[in-house]
Amino acid sequence: MHAPIRISLVGCGRIAKNHFEAIERIGGLELVAVCDTVAERARAAGEQWQVPHFTSYDAMLESVPCDAVTIATPSGLHPAQGIRAARAGKHVISEKPMAISLAGADELLQACDDAGVQLFVVKQNRLNPAVQLLKRAIDKGRFGRIFTANATVRWTRPQEYYDQAPWRGTWEFDGGAFLNQASHYVDLIQWLVGPVESVIAKTATMARRIEAEDTGAAVLRFRSGAIGVIEVSMLVYPKNLEGSITILGEKGSVKVGGTAVNAIEHWVFADYDDDDKTVVAASTNPPSVYGFGHEPYYRNVLAALRGEASADTDGRQGRKSLELVMGIYESAKTGREVPLPLRNRV
Repeated sequence: MHAPIRISLVGCGRIAKNHFEAIERIGGLELVAVCDTVAERARAAGEQWQVPHFTSYDAMLESVPCDAVTIATPSGLHPAQGIRAARAGKHVISEKPMAISLAGADELLQACDDAGVQLFVVKQNRLNPAVQLLKRAIDKGRFGRIFTANATVRWTRPQEYYDQAPWRGTWEFDGGAFLNQASHYVDLIQWLVGPVESVIAKTATMARRIEAEDTGAAVLRFRSGAIGVIEVSMLVYPKNLEGSITILGEKGSVKVGGTAVNAIEHWVFADYDDDDKTVVAASTNPPSVYGFGHEPYYRNVLAALRGEASADTDGRQGRKSLELVMGIYESAKTGREVPLPLRNRV
C-alpha cells in the first residue's frame, strides 16, 4: 500500500476550488494545509476542507509536513514560492503560467533540479476529451501535412474582474490576455502542431484600465512550414463566446470549440478511423472555462510521484509555452518578427 501524497496549497482564490475538489476525489492524495494572505479566504478554505490554514507561506511550510506544494497564487509569485518549496524538499505543482519571465522559469527549474524534486505545471486543457481525440488524430498522421492552425479566445473580462485585486492585469504579477487568460491556448497550439520558428504580433489595451493587453493577435510560422494564428480578446459582449482550436490539413479538418475547447464542432477526415465513433461522446459541457481537467491532471501527478508514470506537463513543458508568449510580447513591443528560441531570457 502507498502512503497518501500530502499536499499543501497556497493561494485560495478563483482556481483553488478546482484543485481542492480534484484532490478530494483522488484516493491517493491528501490536502493537509492551505494558505492565503487574505485571512478570511484562508480561514474559509481551511474550515471547508478541515485542514490548518495560514496567512504566512513560510509558516505553512515549516509547520505542516507535506510531500508537495500546489501554487495557485498570482503568476508573478510562482517562481519565488516554488523555489522555497523546492529548497524545503517539496515537489512543486504550479498553476499556469509557471512564471512571467523566462529568467524566473529557469530559476525555478534549476531549484527543483538542485533539490531533486519534481516540478509540474498545470495544463489541464490538454486533458479535455475533445483535445485528447484531436491530439491522437495528429499523432496518427490523419491530417497528412498540416497547413494552418488557429487558436481563438473570445472571452469577456469586465473591469470589475480586474478591480477584484490590485495585481490583476499588471506586468509584475499577472501579464495580459496572452499570458493569463489565453495561456492554455498558447500551450495547446504549440503542443499540437509542434515547435514555432518565428512569431509576429500586435497587442493593445483597448478598453480595460490595466497595464497589460486586453486584446491581441499573433501569426506563427511553425518549423514544419505550417502557419498559425492566435487571436485573443477579453472584450466580448456580453459574455464568453469562444475558446477554440482549429487544425486544417491536406486530409482532414477539425475544430474543437465551445467556450473552452470542450466540444468538437467539426471533424472530417479523408480516411475512416474507429476514433470517429467517439466524437459525440468526447464533447463536454463544463460549468466554467477551467473545464474538468484538474482531476486527470492530479491523477498523473500522483502516478508520477509514485514512479508509475512520467509527468505529462513538467517544468520544461511549461517553459515552452511561456517562451512563445514572451516571443509574442517581444514582437508586439518591437514591431518585428521574432525568431524562436529566444536569444535572451526575458
